[in-house]
This record gives sequence, structure tokens and C-alpha cells, in this order.
Amino acid sequence: MNRMSILFAALIVSGIAQAADVPAASATPTTPQAWAGKMLDPTQNAAAFKDPAAFQQWSNAMLNPATSMSMMQSGIDPNTALRMLSGMMNPASMQNYMQFIDPAIAMRWMGAGIDPRFATALLSQGINPNAYMSMMQAPMSPQMMGMSPQMMGMGAQMLNPGMVGNWMGAPMNPAAMNTMMAPMNPNMYGNWAGAGMNPSTYGPWGQMMNMPAGQMSGIPIDPAVLMKLMQMLPMPAAAAPQSPAK
Repeated sequence: MNRMSILFAALIVSGIAQAADVPAASATPTTPQAWAGKMLDPTQNAAAFKDPAAFQQWSNAMLNPATSMSMMQSGIDPNTALRMLSGMMNPASMQNYMQFIDPAIAMRWMGAGIDPRFATALLSQGINPNAYMSMMQAPMSPQMMGMSPQMMGMGAQMLNPGMVGNWMGAPMNPAAMNTMMAPMNPNMYGNWAGAGMNPSTYGPWGQMMNMPAGQMSGIPIDPAVLMKLMQMLPMPAAAAPQSPAK
């Protein structure tokens, strides 16, 4: 193994060691309402796509009709829109999506792509007849004249004048006014600038910002070293001159 291979191996090992220091994802929701709240929160709704195991749990939860109805019920609530707007103005939303540049996430998905257990788990969810039967039986329930109270509640909300009144009165809600005034607060831009300069926002790549000048992953970056590396590269041989044709 030549010195160039040793250098690249050291870089890879250092990157993997730094990726192991990434904080663990938040706890997995246990109820349909918790799943709906997490997936409608811009500060943590990408958690299901950062880990194949979390994606498997999310896809299984989405096959539950109760989760879909919880998300629909949250969608007709004006407070949900306020929470999403506030979440998008929260610097934590940038950290939520900037973590996708972590090479450990790509390695997890590459490993899941060649793991037959992951493909089998997703396929078993897709062909599970219980999931389709649950979806088909969701509108029907023996409790309320054959109609599910939750589904009836969703349909009745469309005719409920109180829901229209809630949306009309939402702009005058103090929480909504505070949210709309947030862009005029200079502290918000300071928080965003602080999150942009925080190395933890960028996962293991952000650790480079904490390293001393001229160093990266513990390997000194010196012009003389770079010149030596260039000298180690094989130079293409000059083509031999062709003899003139006779």
C-alpha cells in the first residue's frame, strides 16, 4: 500500500469516527397524533428519512388509517398552520435538513439498499392484507350507525361554521400576530446567523470549523506536503516520435 492510499484511508477513517459522534434522533412516536405532530413539524419532520429503520417505522405508521385521519384533523386546524410557520422560522429547521449532508446518512441508506431484510420489511408492509382491510374498514364502524365517529367528525367539520369562524379569526389571534411580527425581530436573524456558524449544524463536516488552522481530520495540510503528494502521482510517459513514412 503506497502513501497515497494510506492518506485516503486515514481521511475515511477520520470521517467515520466523526460521523459516529452525531447525536441520536428523537424518540419514535407511539400514537397517531404524535406521528401527525412530528411529521407536520419543520424542525423534526425529516427524521424519518435519515435512517432506514426510522423510515420503516414511518411507512408502517402511514399505513394506519388513524394516522392519516390525525393528519387531516391537524390540517383543518389553523393552529397547525401557525406552528408550521413558526417552525420554518426556527433555526432548528435548518439544522433539521442540513444533517442530510452527513455522510453517515448516505452510508446507512447504501447499507439498507443491499440488505435484503430492509427490502423484505417494506415489501411485507405493501402486501399485508390487514393494512388494506384497515383502510377499507376505516369509514365503517359498528358504533355509530355503521359510520366511524372519527370519519363522521371529519366530514361534519366541513359543514361546521365554527371551523370557518376559527380560520377567519385566526389572523387576530395573539399567537398569529406574534408569528407574523417575528420577521421584524432582529433576534431571529441573529439566531439564524448563529445556527449557520454552529459546527453542529453540519454534522461531522462542521468539525472542520473547530480544527486549528492548517489542519483537517488531524492531518496537517502544508504546501510542502501537497507538493510531495503531487510528485508521488505517476507522470504520463511521453509518446515516442513516429518515424517518417518512407
